[in-house]
Amino acid sequence: MAEIVIMGAGIGGVPMAFDMKLEKRNEDNITVISDKSYFQFTPSNPWAAVGWRKKEDITIELAPVMKKQGIGFIHDAVAKVDPEGNKVILASGKEVAYDYLVIATGPELAFDEIEGLGPEGFTQSICAIDHAVDAYGGWEEFCKDPGPIVVGAVQGASCYGPAYEFAMIMDTELRKRKIRDKVPMTFVTAEPYVGHLGLGGVGDTKGMLESEMRNRHIKWITNARVDKIEDGKMAVSEIATDGSVAAEHALDFKYSMMLPAFRGIPAVRDIEGLVNPRGFIIVDKHQRNPKYQNIYSVGVCIAIAPLEATPVAVGVPKTGYMIESMVAAAAANIGEVIRGREPTHEGTWNAFCLADFGDGGVAFLAQPQNPPRNINWASEGKWVHLAKIGFEKYFLRKIRKGQSEPYFEKAVMGMLKVTRLKGK
Repeated sequence: MAEIVIMGAGIGGVPMAFDMKLEKRNEDNITVISDKSYFQFTPSNPWAAVGWRKKEDITIELAPVMKKQGIGFIHDAVAKVDPEGNKVILASGKEVAYDYLVIATGPELAFDEIEGLGPEGFTQSICAIDHAVDAYGGWEEFCKDPGPIVVGAVQGASCYGPAYEFAMIMDTELRKRKIRDKVPMTFVTAEPYVGHLGLGGVGDTKGMLESEMRNRHIKWITNARVDKIEDGKMAVSEIATDGSVAAEHALDFKYSMMLPAFRGIPAVRDIEGLVNPRGFIIVDKHQRNPKYQNIYSVGVCIAIAPLEATPVAVGVPKTGYMIESMVAAAAANIGEVIRGREPTHEGTWNAFCLADFGDGGVAFLAQPQNPPRNINWASEGKWVHLAKIGFEKYFLRKIRKGQSEPYFEKAVMGMLKVTRLKGK
Protein backbone atom coordinates (compact mmCIF):
# COMPACT_ATOMS: atom_id res chain seq x y z
CA MET A 1 0.00 0.00 0.00
CA ALA A 2 1.27 3.49 -0.89
CA GLU A 3 0.32 6.77 0.78
CA ILE A 4 0.17 9.44 -1.92
CA VAL A 5 -0.03 12.98 -0.57
CA ILE A 6 -0.81 16.01 -2.73
CA MET A 7 0.03 19.46 -1.40
CA GLY A 8 -2.25 22.09 -2.91
CA ALA A 9 -5.77 22.10 -4.30
CA GLY A 10 -5.74 24.47 -7.24
CA ILE A 11 -5.66 23.98 -11.00
CA GLY A 12 -2.75 21.58 -10.52
CA GLY A 13 -3.60 19.85 -7.25
CA VAL A 14 -7.28 18.97 -7.75
CA PRO A 15 -6.88 17.46 -11.26
CA MET A 16 -3.79 15.69 -9.90
CA ALA A 17 -5.96 13.98 -7.28
CA PHE A 18 -8.52 12.93 -9.88
CA ASP A 19 -5.85 11.67 -12.31
CA MET A 20 -4.03 9.86 -9.51
CA LYS A 21 -7.24 8.04 -8.57
CA LEU A 22 -7.22 6.48 -12.04
CA GLU A 23 -3.52 5.54 -11.86
CA LYS A 24 -3.27 4.15 -8.33
CA ARG A 25 -3.81 0.58 -7.20
CA ASN A 26 -6.90 -0.36 -5.18
CA GLU A 27 -4.91 -0.53 -1.95
CA ASP A 28 -3.28 2.90 -2.33
CA ASN A 29 -4.53 6.02 -0.55
CA ILE A 30 -4.63 9.61 -1.80
CA THR A 31 -4.73 12.59 0.54
CA VAL A 32 -4.99 16.23 -0.54
CA ILE A 33 -3.76 18.95 1.82
CA SER A 34 -4.73 22.59 1.26
CA ASP A 35 -4.68 25.79 3.27
CA LYS A 36 -8.00 26.64 1.57
CA SER A 37 -11.23 24.73 2.07
CA TYR A 38 -12.19 25.42 -1.53
CA PHE A 39 -11.00 25.17 -5.10
CA GLN A 40 -10.87 28.49 -6.90
CA PHE A 41 -10.95 28.99 -10.65
CA THR A 42 -8.14 31.54 -10.72
CA PRO A 43 -8.58 32.57 -14.40
CA SER A 44 -11.88 34.23 -13.44
CA ASN A 45 -10.34 36.51 -10.80
CA PRO A 46 -10.12 39.54 -13.13
CA TRP A 47 -13.90 39.35 -13.57
CA ALA A 48 -14.42 39.13 -9.79
CA ALA A 49 -12.32 42.28 -9.28
CA VAL A 50 -14.87 44.38 -11.21
CA GLY A 51 -17.92 42.61 -9.85
CA TRP A 52 -18.69 40.39 -12.84
CA ARG A 53 -18.29 37.28 -10.64
CA LYS A 54 -18.85 36.61 -6.96
CA LYS A 55 -16.63 34.36 -4.87
CA GLU A 56 -19.31 31.67 -4.74
CA ASP A 57 -19.54 31.68 -8.55
CA ILE A 58 -15.97 30.46 -9.01
CA THR A 59 -15.20 28.44 -5.89
CA ILE A 60 -16.12 24.89 -4.90
CA GLU A 61 -15.95 23.47 -1.37
CA LEU A 62 -13.60 20.51 -1.59
CA ALA A 63 -14.42 18.27 1.37
CA PRO A 64 -17.67 16.86 -0.11
CA VAL A 65 -16.15 16.48 -3.59
CA MET A 66 -13.13 14.59 -2.27
CA LYS A 67 -15.21 12.44 0.07
CA LYS A 68 -17.42 11.37 -2.82
CA GLN A 69 -14.31 10.37 -4.78
CA GLY A 70 -12.78 8.44 -1.89
CA ILE A 71 -9.91 10.92 -1.58
CA GLY A 72 -8.77 12.17 1.82
CA PHE A 73 -8.84 15.93 2.37
CA ILE A 74 -7.08 17.93 5.08
CA HIS A 75 -7.82 21.64 5.38
CA ASP A 76 -4.58 22.89 6.93
CA ALA A 77 -1.42 24.68 5.83
CA VAL A 78 1.85 22.79 5.44
CA ALA A 79 4.44 24.35 7.74
CA LYS A 80 7.37 22.20 6.64
CA VAL A 81 8.23 19.41 4.26
CA ASP A 82 10.62 16.82 5.71
CA PRO A 83 11.92 14.90 2.70
CA GLU A 84 14.39 12.88 4.80
CA GLY A 85 11.60 11.70 7.08
CA ASN A 86 9.04 11.30 4.26
CA LYS A 87 6.49 13.45 6.02
CA VAL A 88 4.90 16.87 5.98
CA ILE A 89 4.36 18.87 9.15
CA LEU A 90 1.15 20.90 9.23
CA ALA A 91 0.55 24.28 10.84
CA SER A 92 -1.62 22.52 13.41
CA GLY A 93 1.36 20.37 14.42
CA LYS A 94 -0.02 17.21 12.86
CA GLU A 95 2.39 15.10 10.82
CA VAL A 96 1.32 13.34 7.63
CA ALA A 97 3.56 10.54 6.33
CA TYR A 98 3.87 9.81 2.64
CA ASP A 99 5.39 7.30 0.28
CA TYR A 100 4.95 9.72 -2.63
CA LEU A 101 4.51 13.47 -2.38
CA VAL A 102 3.20 15.75 -5.13
CA ILE A 103 3.84 19.45 -4.54
CA ALA A 104 1.20 21.50 -6.36
CA THR A 105 0.91 24.47 -4.04
CA GLY A 106 1.40 27.29 -6.49
CA PRO A 107 3.71 30.12 -5.37
CA GLU A 108 4.06 32.53 -2.52
CA LEU A 109 3.30 36.07 -3.68
CA ALA A 110 6.41 38.19 -3.13
CA PHE A 111 4.70 41.52 -2.39
CA ASP A 112 7.31 42.35 0.25
CA GLU A 113 10.09 42.60 -2.34
CA ILE A 114 8.87 46.07 -3.37
CA GLU A 115 7.99 48.70 -0.81
CA GLY A 116 4.28 49.50 -0.88
CA LEU A 117 3.28 46.67 -3.23
CA GLY A 118 0.17 44.57 -2.69
CA PRO A 119 -3.03 44.54 -0.63
CA GLU A 120 -1.08 45.33 2.55
CA GLY A 121 0.40 48.30 0.71
CA PHE A 122 -1.16 50.55 -1.90
CA THR A 123 -1.97 48.28 -4.84
CA GLN A 124 -4.60 45.62 -5.48
CA SER A 125 -4.09 41.99 -6.50
CA ILE A 126 -6.07 39.48 -8.56
CA CYS A 127 -3.83 36.50 -7.74
CA ALA A 128 -6.36 34.97 -5.33
CA ILE A 129 -10.13 35.20 -5.11
CA ASP A 130 -10.03 36.93 -1.71
CA HIS A 131 -7.68 39.53 -3.19
CA ALA A 132 -10.04 40.00 -6.12
CA VAL A 133 -13.01 40.46 -3.79
CA ASP A 134 -11.09 43.15 -1.90
CA ALA A 135 -10.06 44.72 -5.21
CA TYR A 136 -13.73 44.97 -6.16
CA GLY A 137 -14.46 46.86 -2.97
CA GLY A 138 -11.71 49.31 -3.88
CA TRP A 139 -13.00 49.45 -7.45
CA GLU A 140 -16.47 50.57 -6.41
CA GLU A 141 -15.00 53.34 -4.26
CA PHE A 142 -12.72 54.37 -7.13
CA CYS A 143 -15.63 54.60 -9.58
CA LYS A 144 -17.39 57.07 -7.28
CA ASP A 145 -14.42 59.42 -7.65
CA PRO A 146 -12.34 58.25 -10.65
CA GLY A 147 -8.82 59.26 -11.58
CA PRO A 148 -5.59 57.71 -12.98
CA ILE A 149 -5.04 53.95 -13.05
CA VAL A 150 -1.69 52.14 -13.11
CA VAL A 151 -1.86 48.43 -13.92
CA GLY A 152 0.65 45.78 -14.91
CA ALA A 153 3.33 43.41 -13.59
CA VAL A 154 6.50 44.13 -11.63
CA GLN A 155 10.02 42.86 -12.18
CA GLY A 156 10.37 39.11 -11.75
CA ALA A 157 6.69 38.47 -12.45
CA SER A 158 5.98 35.36 -14.48
CA CYS A 159 2.27 35.79 -15.19
CA TYR A 160 1.38 38.56 -17.63
CA GLY A 161 -1.88 37.52 -19.26
CA PRO A 162 -4.04 38.49 -16.26
CA ALA A 163 -2.44 41.97 -16.17
CA TYR A 164 -3.45 42.60 -19.80
CA GLU A 165 -6.88 41.11 -19.12
CA PHE A 166 -7.51 43.30 -16.13
CA ALA A 167 -6.42 46.46 -17.93
CA MET A 168 -8.84 45.76 -20.78
CA ILE A 169 -11.65 44.58 -18.49
CA MET A 170 -11.36 47.78 -16.44
CA ASP A 171 -11.48 49.77 -19.67
CA THR A 172 -14.61 47.89 -20.76
CA GLU A 173 -16.31 48.39 -17.40
CA LEU A 174 -15.41 52.09 -17.28
CA ARG A 175 -16.93 52.59 -20.73
CA LYS A 176 -20.10 50.83 -19.57
CA ARG A 177 -20.28 53.24 -16.65
CA LYS A 178 -19.56 56.15 -19.03
CA ILE A 179 -16.62 57.40 -16.96
CA ARG A 180 -13.72 56.14 -19.12
CA ASP A 181 -13.00 59.75 -20.16
CA LYS A 182 -12.12 60.54 -16.54
CA VAL A 183 -9.52 57.76 -16.18
CA PRO A 184 -6.01 58.05 -17.70
CA MET A 185 -4.53 54.54 -17.72
CA THR A 186 -0.89 53.39 -17.86
CA PHE A 187 0.28 49.80 -18.27
CA VAL A 188 3.62 49.14 -16.53
CA THR A 189 5.44 45.89 -17.24
CA ALA A 190 8.86 44.30 -16.83
CA GLU A 191 8.49 42.75 -20.31
CA PRO A 192 10.92 44.05 -22.96
CA TYR A 193 7.94 44.80 -25.19
CA VAL A 194 4.16 44.64 -25.04
CA GLY A 195 3.02 41.09 -25.73
CA HIS A 196 6.28 39.36 -24.77
CA LEU A 197 4.38 37.44 -22.04
CA GLY A 198 7.53 35.77 -20.75
CA LEU A 199 7.46 33.65 -23.90
CA GLY A 200 9.23 35.84 -26.42
CA GLY A 201 5.82 36.63 -27.89
CA VAL A 202 3.43 34.19 -29.51
CA GLY A 203 2.35 34.84 -33.08
CA ASP A 204 1.74 38.57 -33.32
CA THR A 205 0.85 39.15 -29.67
CA LYS A 206 3.07 42.23 -29.79
CA GLY A 207 1.13 43.84 -32.62
CA MET A 208 -2.27 42.71 -31.38
CA LEU A 209 -1.82 43.94 -27.82
CA GLU A 210 -0.19 47.21 -28.83
CA SER A 211 -3.05 47.88 -31.22
CA GLU A 212 -5.60 46.99 -28.55
CA MET A 213 -3.98 49.32 -26.06
CA ARG A 214 -3.79 52.18 -28.58
CA ASN A 215 -7.46 51.72 -29.44
CA ARG A 216 -8.32 51.83 -25.74
CA HIS A 217 -6.08 54.83 -25.02
CA ILE A 218 -3.84 52.91 -22.63
CA LYS A 219 -0.26 54.17 -22.44
CA TRP A 220 2.51 51.72 -21.61
CA ILE A 221 6.00 51.53 -20.14
CA THR A 222 8.09 48.41 -20.85
CA ASN A 223 11.43 47.31 -19.37
CA ALA A 224 9.96 48.80 -16.20
CA ARG A 225 11.42 48.35 -12.73
CA VAL A 226 9.04 49.39 -9.98
CA ASP A 227 11.22 50.97 -7.30
CA LYS A 228 8.72 52.10 -4.69
CA ILE A 229 4.99 52.59 -4.25
CA GLU A 230 3.41 55.16 -1.99
CA ASP A 231 -0.20 56.13 -1.48
CA GLY A 232 -1.21 57.38 -4.94
CA LYS A 233 2.27 57.42 -6.46
CA MET A 234 4.50 54.81 -8.11
CA ALA A 235 8.21 55.30 -8.82
CA VAL A 236 9.23 53.41 -11.96
CA SER A 237 12.63 53.21 -13.66
CA GLU A 238 12.74 52.36 -17.36
CA ILE A 239 15.82 50.23 -17.95
CA ALA A 240 17.94 50.35 -21.11
CA THR A 241 19.45 47.28 -22.76
CA ASP A 242 22.81 47.97 -21.10
CA GLY A 243 21.20 47.97 -17.66
CA SER A 244 21.31 51.72 -17.16
CA VAL A 245 18.28 53.81 -16.26
CA ALA A 246 16.88 55.25 -19.49
CA ALA A 247 14.08 57.21 -17.85
CA GLU A 248 12.41 57.68 -14.50
CA HIS A 249 8.66 57.97 -14.07
CA ALA A 250 6.60 59.21 -11.13
CA LEU A 251 3.13 57.87 -11.87
CA ASP A 252 0.09 59.18 -10.03
CA PHE A 253 -2.80 56.78 -9.45
CA LYS A 254 -6.09 56.51 -7.63
CA TYR A 255 -6.35 52.76 -8.34
CA SER A 256 -3.64 50.26 -9.13
CA MET A 257 -3.28 46.51 -9.64
CA MET A 258 0.25 45.18 -10.10
CA LEU A 259 1.04 41.48 -10.36
CA PRO A 260 3.94 40.52 -8.05
CA ALA A 261 6.91 38.23 -8.55
CA PHE A 262 6.49 34.66 -7.31
CA ARG A 263 8.70 32.49 -5.11
CA GLY A 264 8.42 29.08 -3.50
CA ILE A 265 6.37 28.65 -0.34
CA PRO A 266 8.17 28.74 3.05
CA ALA A 267 7.47 25.04 3.69
CA VAL A 268 9.96 23.99 1.02
CA ARG A 269 12.35 26.93 0.92
CA ASP A 270 16.06 26.27 1.52
CA ILE A 271 15.78 22.48 1.29
CA GLU A 272 18.98 21.67 -0.60
CA GLY A 273 18.40 19.59 -3.69
CA LEU A 274 14.65 20.09 -3.62
CA VAL A 275 14.40 23.76 -4.58
CA ASN A 276 16.30 26.45 -6.48
CA PRO A 277 17.36 29.74 -4.82
CA ARG A 278 13.85 31.20 -5.33
CA GLY A 279 12.28 28.21 -3.63
CA PHE A 280 10.82 26.61 -6.76
CA ILE A 281 10.80 22.81 -6.95
CA ILE A 282 13.47 21.26 -9.16
CA VAL A 283 12.04 18.53 -11.39
CA ASP A 284 13.30 16.34 -14.21
CA LYS A 285 11.45 15.56 -17.43
CA HIS A 286 9.21 13.15 -15.52
CA GLN A 287 8.12 15.86 -13.00
CA ARG A 288 10.25 14.09 -10.36
CA ASN A 289 12.82 15.71 -8.10
CA PRO A 290 16.30 14.36 -8.92
CA LYS A 291 17.43 14.11 -5.27
CA TYR A 292 14.22 13.02 -3.57
CA GLN A 293 12.78 10.69 -6.16
CA ASN A 294 9.52 10.06 -4.33
CA ILE A 295 8.69 13.78 -4.62
CA TYR A 296 6.98 15.11 -7.74
CA SER A 297 5.80 18.61 -8.53
CA VAL A 298 3.43 20.28 -10.97
CA GLY A 299 2.25 23.78 -11.73
CA VAL A 300 3.48 27.26 -10.94
CA CYS A 301 5.67 26.04 -8.06
CA ILE A 302 8.18 24.23 -10.30
CA ALA A 303 11.47 25.75 -11.45
CA ILE A 304 11.74 26.78 -15.11
CA ALA A 305 14.66 28.86 -16.35
CA PRO A 306 13.81 32.19 -18.04
CA LEU A 307 13.54 32.05 -21.81
CA GLU A 308 16.16 34.77 -22.42
CA ALA A 309 18.11 37.56 -20.78
CA THR A 310 16.10 40.80 -20.61
CA PRO A 311 16.94 44.26 -19.22
CA VAL A 312 14.47 43.65 -16.37
CA ALA A 313 13.87 40.19 -14.90
CA VAL A 314 10.98 38.39 -16.62
CA GLY A 315 9.76 35.00 -15.45
CA VAL A 316 8.27 32.14 -17.44
CA PRO A 317 4.50 31.57 -17.19
CA LYS A 318 2.99 28.18 -16.44
CA THR A 319 -0.38 28.20 -18.16
CA GLY A 320 -3.24 25.80 -17.47
CA TYR A 321 -2.60 23.74 -20.59
CA MET A 322 1.02 23.20 -19.56
CA ILE A 323 0.05 22.39 -15.98
CA GLU A 324 -2.47 19.85 -17.24
CA SER A 325 0.25 18.03 -19.16
CA MET A 326 2.48 18.04 -16.06
CA VAL A 327 -0.36 16.54 -14.02
CA ALA A 328 -1.05 13.78 -16.53
CA ALA A 329 2.65 12.88 -16.72
CA ALA A 330 3.18 12.94 -12.94
CA ALA A 331 0.14 10.77 -12.20
CA ALA A 332 1.06 8.23 -14.87
CA ASN A 333 4.67 8.12 -13.66
CA ILE A 334 3.70 7.53 -10.03
CA GLY A 335 1.38 4.80 -11.29
CA GLU A 336 4.34 3.16 -13.03
CA VAL A 337 6.72 3.53 -10.07
CA ILE A 338 4.33 2.01 -7.52
CA ARG A 339 4.12 -1.00 -9.83
CA GLY A 340 7.91 -1.37 -9.90
CA ARG A 341 8.52 0.22 -13.28
CA GLU A 342 10.55 3.25 -14.33
CA PRO A 343 8.68 6.45 -15.21
CA THR A 344 8.24 7.06 -18.93
CA HIS A 345 5.80 9.97 -19.26
CA GLU A 346 6.73 13.58 -20.02
CA GLY A 347 4.61 16.71 -20.08
CA THR A 348 4.23 18.50 -23.39
CA TRP A 349 4.60 21.96 -21.82
CA ASN A 350 2.62 23.75 -24.51
CA ALA A 351 1.23 27.22 -23.74
CA PHE A 352 -2.41 28.12 -24.36
CA CYS A 353 -4.24 31.20 -23.12
CA LEU A 354 -7.65 32.77 -23.54
CA ALA A 355 -7.11 36.41 -22.53
CA ASP A 356 -10.51 38.00 -22.06
CA PHE A 357 -10.89 41.74 -22.59
CA GLY A 358 -14.49 42.03 -21.44
CA ASP A 359 -15.91 42.56 -24.92
CA GLY A 360 -13.38 40.59 -26.95
CA GLY A 361 -10.00 39.08 -26.33
CA VAL A 362 -6.82 37.47 -27.60
CA ALA A 363 -6.08 33.74 -27.72
CA PHE A 364 -2.66 32.28 -28.30
CA LEU A 365 -1.18 28.83 -28.65
CA ALA A 366 2.53 27.98 -28.50
CA GLN A 367 3.57 24.40 -29.23
CA PRO A 368 6.06 23.98 -27.63
CA GLN A 369 6.18 26.88 -25.21
CA ASN A 370 9.69 28.04 -26.14
CA PRO A 371 10.63 28.91 -29.74
CA PRO A 372 11.27 27.59 -32.33
CA ARG A 373 7.72 26.21 -32.35
CA ASN A 374 5.59 23.86 -34.38
CA ILE A 375 2.58 26.13 -33.80
CA ASN A 376 3.08 29.84 -33.09
CA TRP A 377 -0.37 31.34 -33.32
CA ALA A 378 -2.50 34.15 -31.93
CA SER A 379 -5.95 35.41 -32.85
CA GLU A 380 -8.44 37.92 -31.51
CA GLY A 381 -12.15 38.63 -31.47
CA LYS A 382 -15.35 38.49 -29.46
CA TRP A 383 -15.26 34.71 -29.73
CA VAL A 384 -12.41 34.67 -27.18
CA HIS A 385 -14.62 36.33 -24.56
CA LEU A 386 -17.40 33.81 -25.22
CA ALA A 387 -14.95 30.89 -25.25
CA LYS A 388 -13.56 31.80 -21.85
CA ILE A 389 -17.04 32.02 -20.34
CA GLY A 390 -17.84 28.59 -21.76
CA PHE A 391 -14.57 27.12 -20.54
CA GLU A 392 -15.10 28.48 -17.02
CA LYS A 393 -18.51 26.76 -16.82
CA TYR A 394 -17.14 23.51 -18.26
CA PHE A 395 -14.12 23.37 -15.94
CA LEU A 396 -16.13 24.08 -12.79
CA ARG A 397 -18.78 21.54 -13.74
CA LYS A 398 -16.15 18.82 -14.17
CA ILE A 399 -14.46 19.67 -10.85
CA ARG A 400 -17.81 19.49 -9.03
CA LYS A 401 -18.35 16.03 -10.50
CA GLY A 402 -14.82 14.91 -9.63
CA GLN A 403 -14.11 13.98 -13.21
CA SER A 404 -10.60 13.62 -14.54
CA GLU A 405 -10.46 15.00 -18.05
CA PRO A 406 -7.97 16.83 -20.27
CA TYR A 407 -9.86 20.09 -19.67
CA PHE A 408 -7.45 22.43 -21.44
CA GLU A 409 -6.64 19.99 -24.24
CA LYS A 410 -10.34 19.75 -25.10
CA ALA A 411 -10.56 23.54 -25.11
CA VAL A 412 -7.56 23.78 -27.43
CA MET A 413 -8.97 21.19 -29.83
CA GLY A 414 -12.28 23.03 -29.90
CA MET A 415 -10.51 26.29 -30.61
CA LEU A 416 -8.46 24.73 -33.39
CA LYS A 417 -11.63 23.39 -34.97
CA VAL A 418 -13.41 26.73 -34.76
CA THR A 419 -10.49 28.70 -36.19
CA ARG A 420 -9.54 26.08 -38.79
CA LEU A 421 -5.99 26.06 -37.44
CA LYS A 422 -5.87 22.31 -36.97
CA GLY A 423 -3.21 20.72 -39.15
CA LYS A 424 -1.42 23.95 -39.95
